[in-house]
Amino acid sequence: MLTRPQSQSNTTAGFTEPVHITGIATAVPETRILQGTFAASAQNMFPQFRRLDRLYGNTGIESRRVCMPWDWYFQPHSWSERTEAFHEHALNLLEQAAVNAIADAGLKPHDIDAIVTNTVTGLAIPSLDAELANRIAFRPDIERLPIFGIGCGGGVAGLSRAARMAIGSRKVLFLTVDLCSLAFRTSDPSIEMFVACALFGDGAAGIVLEAGGKDSGKAELIATGEHMWQGTQRIMGWDIEGDGFAVVLSPDLPAHLSASLEGPLAAFLARNAVSLSDLDGYLFHPGGKRVLDALQGLLSLSDSDIAYSRSILRDYGNMSSATALFVLKSALDSGAAGKHLLAAFGPGFSAYFALLDIA
Repeated sequence: MLTRPQSQSNTTAGFTEPVHITGIATAVPETRILQGTFAASAQNMFPQFRRLDRLYGNTGIESRRVCMPWDWYFQPHSWSERTEAFHEHALNLLEQAAVNAIADAGLKPHDIDAIVTNTVTGLAIPSLDAELANRIAFRPDIERLPIFGIGCGGGVAGLSRAARMAIGSRKVLFLTVDLCSLAFRTSDPSIEMFVACALFGDGAAGIVLEAGGKDSGKAELIATGEHMWQGTQRIMGWDIEGDGFAVVLSPDLPAHLSASLEGPLAAFLARNAVSLSDLDGYLFHPGGKRVLDALQGLLSLSDSDIAYSRSILRDYGNMSSATALFVLKSALDSGAAGKHLLAAFGPGFSAYFALLDIA
């Protein structure tokens, strides 16, 4: 059971003025693939792992969305082909998420003062936000911050950075998109690729943040924090191969969380004078069933405590950075209220935390 360290002070790691989430939206590709279809295809793609085919039925996933036609994934593709697909579909999803999040906040594109974009599944120069400005009528003086490399933690990490940019009564749009399916590679016979094909999908999310006295938002972002463990680079990430990103995914990830998360999380909560008993809900990035099981055991949580995370995992799989924001939107849409912990984990290996007071 997580306890508060006696040595920690009560100094806050919060913001100098209130930061509110005033708009939120998600977007997914149209193509929905059942987990059983993934499992059947994996038996053909990875005959050396057929004895492990039960893995696909034990993920807690029923379906996922992918951006390309299903037969595309069973053919070899070059970096340029994957990048072309990334540009097209990432921009389409970001446009949907941006337009809908701005509208949900009751704003127009020209009201946005800054835009933060995050991804880890593709490269774009000019950056995605610059390309998006050719589709959405943002002001020409909008401040832009593209982020790359934070991986599954990017939804919470990007939200934190966008919130700090909102200080000074500015309106900031945070967007994140990951098209994990573009990294499925028939040329990679590794167990990591076999597992990745069982977990990952595609999706995008957008959030509008406004700082100042506004009290009509969906939630107030109270504080954010993060922790990076040294010597953990091979727990999660990408290797760069000739035909695309090659997944790095250690089976030790859940055990690492169980053994190492308690201290950093307790320190974050203590800095903000919050204990587990003060929390009304938990919104975890559902990296996989084993990850959620580890978190549930570590924090002695009930099934209902992490129901939002499990439902998003079931319906969409792991969409990397966007997934935590899908969980947040699910909680907001379901009428959740009170203090909630939003958390995600990414390459580094790192943990990212946010405290939210949901209206």
